[in-house]
Parts: sequence; structure tokens; C-alpha cells
Amino acid sequence: MSHDNLGFTSSTNAVDSKNRFSSTADTRNSYGLKENANVYVVELEDKKKKYIKELEGDYEPYEHREVQHATTNSETLFHLLKGSLGTGILAMPKAFYDAGYVVGFVGTFVIGLLCTYCIHLLIKSEYELCRRRKVPALSYPATAEAALNEGPLIFRKFSKASVHVINVFLLIYQLGTCCVYVVFIATNLHSALSNYVDIGVKMYMLIILLPLILINWVRNLKFLAPFSIIANVITFISFGIIVYYIFREVPNFENRAPIGQVQNFPLFFGTVLFALEAIGVIMPLENEMKSPKSFASTCGVLNIGMFTIVFLYMGMGFFGYICYGDNIKGSITLNLPDEILAKVVQILLALAIYVTHALQNYVAVDISWNDYVGPMFEKNPRKIVWEYVMRTFLVLLTFSLAVAIPELELFISLFGALCLSALGLAFPAIIQTCTYWSVIGRNEKILMVAKNASLVAFGMLGLIVGTYTSLRKIIETFS
Repeated sequence: MSHDNLGFTSSTNAVDSKNRFSSTADTRNSYGLKENANVYVVELEDKKKKYIKELEGDYEPYEHREVQHATTNSETLFHLLKGSLGTGILAMPKAFYDAGYVVGFVGTFVIGLLCTYCIHLLIKSEYELCRRRKVPALSYPATAEAALNEGPLIFRKFSKASVHVINVFLLIYQLGTCCVYVVFIATNLHSALSNYVDIGVKMYMLIILLPLILINWVRNLKFLAPFSIIANVITFISFGIIVYYIFREVPNFENRAPIGQVQNFPLFFGTVLFALEAIGVIMPLENEMKSPKSFASTCGVLNIGMFTIVFLYMGMGFFGYICYGDNIKGSITLNLPDEILAKVVQILLALAIYVTHALQNYVAVDISWNDYVGPMFEKNPRKIVWEYVMRTFLVLLTFSLAVAIPELELFISLFGALCLSALGLAFPAIIQTCTYWSVIGRNEKILMVAKNASLVAFGMLGLIVGTYTSLRKIIETFS
């Protein structure tokens, strides 16, 4: 492989570039452009410096990102909060019941810290790999493939497979989230309307099936944008009403366990990971920013957003569990009293999550269709029909799983432990190790490997134990 392909060039090329810019300047002057034409001189010098810098290997990815509708820091922060505040926060009181309010409080903070740290590892690795390869941005799977190609020899042969492994985990997570949404919509509608329409949760699932299929037939997300904005407003107002119900009575610590049963800790771990992790939206958000450098800075969007999210989750989990104690359900909305305001909140949140279902399933459709199914129908005149068939199939798949296991908290814990232990903790540590494997000294490498090996071990332990515990609970519940 030549040095040019690796991103390095000789000083001769840099000199040639200088000569090229000089000749361009002479040509412009011959057309009557004065020597002191400040605007032209400044633009020319900036372009010359940028071009020479690229030829000498100092490529700056952020300068080459051409985003049509780039987002500001505040807009990105809002999108990050929106992507993390959903059904997960409503399940936090149940997670605190599994762990106990002391372990839950400390555990949520620690897991949030680890998740944030691992996101930093991923973002910094992506930037470094973009700089080396002279590309503006990379997706999560592409970052993994590029990193493994630069890591130890034993990892390089898995670089191609890593793309499919990460896609599978992302696909399972997105479809799992859709399963959670189906259960959430049906159970909240059942709770709100059971006094008026006496049918079971599964019947509500059947009723919402056709509307779910139809909204997932929308191929352009811009048509869902107005509904998404309305759904966000509904969600935040509903959270405020839920907080009102929590604090309507004086908190009572009687019969509230500071430390839960050890065998339920994996359920807590999976639920918190599901609630906190927004790994699927992190890199797209950073790639769409006007000033991506500020995303992962000390007081940047990521740290502010994650601090806010962890704070809100700790508060909802702690006070929700203290309020309802052992009676807490998979979603705190199901514990709200039999009052009109509470019923309205349940119905509105069900409608908001209905819109969000299409947004979550969009990622699953994108991975399935563009990477795997779509290319098989490239020359088929009925390609669009097959895309609608696949969209319908994905909705039916999530619907079938939801009908088979209509337990909200078990779904949340299962998919959190199964997918996000790997996507949010283990894979970022592996990616960072491979990215910097050949460019750091021996002592730094030892420290990096020790730290990242601990993260991988923790993530894999959470994946295995959390998935096993969730599946065991599911089997016990339905056996």
C-alpha cells in the first residue's frame, strides 16, 4: 500500500501545491486584481494553507463535513434529550424496586458515568480514524471496521464481520424497542379505558396493529416531523403531570428497601442501560452539527445532555419507587390513580409513543433494506412493493413478540442487557484499543488495554447475566 493511500505525502507535493497556488495568484493579478485586494488575498491564503495541510497529512474531518441543515448546539442537545427520554424513564421506578433505592441511586449514577465515558471513546476514535483516512465522517459499523483493521493482527480478520455484528445488535435493539412500544401503548390504553371498554391487553394490541402498519409505511421522515414535535410536547407535559402525582403526597420510606434482592440486580442493570443509552443516535447527531468540536468537549453537548438525563432518571426512579413502593409496575403510568387527568396522560403518552414507534422502526428498516434486502431487488420493477412488504413484516414481527410476552419491564431489561451491554460498553472499548494500538507507547498501551479489558468484561458480564436473568423471569412468568 502506498503512502498516499495511508494519508502521508512527501514534502515535494507540498512544494508543488505552493507553486500551484502562486501561479493561480499571478493569473488573477494579470486580470487586474490589485495586490492589496484584502478579501481575495485572505481567501487565497486560507485555501492554500488548507490544501498544504491536507497534502502533508494533517486532515481536519470537521472542516469537510457538508451538512445541508446542520444543527446548533442547543438543537443537538434537544435531540439528545428527546432520544433518551421515553419509555425508559417511566420504567426507572421499577428498576429502583429491583435494586433498592440506595443501590439504585448509586448504580444509576455509575452506569451513566460509564455510558458517557464509552460514548467519548467512540466519538474520539471516529474522529481519529476519519483524520487518518481523510473522510468527513463514519457510521458506527464503519468506525468498527476501520478500527479493527488497525488493531492487533488477531482483530483484523474480524473487521468485515464487525459491520454485520454491530448491525445485528442495532437491529435487535431497535426491534426490541418497538416491542416495548407495542406493549406500552396497549397496556396504557387498557389502563385508561378499562372502565369503559372491558377488553384485554392483547385485544388492544390487535386494535393498534393496522394503525402501526400504516404509519410505518411512511417512507419519508419529514412527513412525520410535525407529529413528532407534537409528541415531544405531549411527552414533556405528561412527565410534569406524573411528577405532580408523585409529590402530591409526602414521601414515605416505610417498607422501602435501601438494598434490593441480589438476584434482581441484573434486571436493574438492563433497565438502566435501556433507559440511558442513546448509542444509536449519538454519532448521527454529532455528524450533523455545525460545530462538532463542541459535542464532546468538557462542557459540551454530550456531557451536559448525559448529566441532565442521569439526573432526571435518578430522580424519577428514586421518588417513583418511594411513592409507590412494592406496588410499582413496569411503567409508572400504570400506577397513576383512577382520575380523569391520569387517564388523559396515559392516552396521550400512548399516542406519543405510537408516533415514536415509526421513528424507531425507521432505523431497523434502514439497516434491513439498504444493507441486506434492498440490493436483492435492485433490478426488480416491483422493488417498492417489496419494501412495503418488508416494513409490514417488521411490524408484524414486533407485534408477535409483544403478544407472546406482554410484560413491559421484562422486555426493557432483556433488550437493554442483550444489546446495549455490547453496543454501549464493550464495542467502544474494543474500538478505542484498536484505533490507538499502533500509535502509543508501551506503558500507555498497557494502561489502555487494562482499562478497556475491564470495560469489555463488565459489558459482557452484564450481557450474559442480564440476558439470562431476564429470560429466566420471562419463562417463570409464562410457564
